[in-house]
Amino acid sequence: MLKEKGFYKGVNFGGWLSQCSYEKEHLDSFITEKDFATVSEWGLDHVRIPFDYNIIEKDGEFIEDGFGYLDNAVQWCEKYGLNLVLDLHKTAGFSFDYYAENENGFFDSPEYQERFFRIWEEMAKRYGKYSDRVAFELLNEVTDKEFIDSWNSIISRCIPRIRKFAPDTMILVGSYHNNAADTVQYLDAPYDDKVIYNMHCYEPLKFTHQGAYWTDAIDPEVRMSCDDSETSEEYFENLFSTAIEKADKYGTDLYCGEYGIIDRISPEDTVKWYSIIAEVCRRHGIGRCAWNYKAMDFGISDSRLDGVRDKLIALL
Repeated sequence: MLKEKGFYKGVNFGGWLSQCSYEKEHLDSFITEKDFATVSEWGLDHVRIPFDYNIIEKDGEFIEDGFGYLDNAVQWCEKYGLNLVLDLHKTAGFSFDYYAENENGFFDSPEYQERFFRIWEEMAKRYGKYSDRVAFELLNEVTDKEFIDSWNSIISRCIPRIRKFAPDTMILVGSYHNNAADTVQYLDAPYDDKVIYNMHCYEPLKFTHQGAYWTDAIDPEVRMSCDDSETSEEYFENLFSTAIEKADKYGTDLYCGEYGIIDRISPEDTVKWYSIIAEVCRRHGIGRCAWNYKAMDFGISDSRLDGVRDKLIALL
């Protein structure tokens, strides 16, 4: 159970080492030690840190200064009693974000895939010794259905290379359609008993992303409330059902590495939506990590939620 492992209630530090400017001033200041202390004070048990390949690697050569940020995260998590998910959010040749990134070819390119394998070997060498409190997430949000066969193959080749240096580290793997819950069923059986199925939940998108300016998947002018039937416990039970069945079939855990709602939604509806997700996740022992700690249009620590933050944190 992820509750016993300490990966049950977390929050993302998105926008720090990924989806960012990469300027040193930003990397040094967006997230600092005090933010780890704050999350610990909230009573959460872990943080998830998305990082992009170009933070730690350029043209196949590793960047020590980039690894320094991950080193700090490991040390600060230990200091404040937090566990840590290290999530490769972008790799050479692939990014989930069609709108902002210019990465493609990963799923057909042996060269890109070898760079990916070498990154994870290096991560395993550096952080595998912290297997009691550091987990690896191989890649964020595979997008198209056409990639799933290649992705399953990449997973099966990557994990043995990690295991040479990190035999006990928990590894998270998600499926296509941006880690959608209903696509977990298309992942292969776990490589070993330390592989965890991973999903994300921003459903229903027309609620959680209402007013979003960066996607054409919804009408930005449409609004809906959390009292709609599409935001009920029954809705999420159905949505998660095949993922739960898949995890149960192989005796592994299920983890929701991202879930959250946009800052255009009222604080009251924000609390309602989180309460529904929390209840369903608790019912099935699903570990979860809210998006996002600050800014990025989803910030839990942002001032708009000052009046409800205590209620919200209790639900995470």
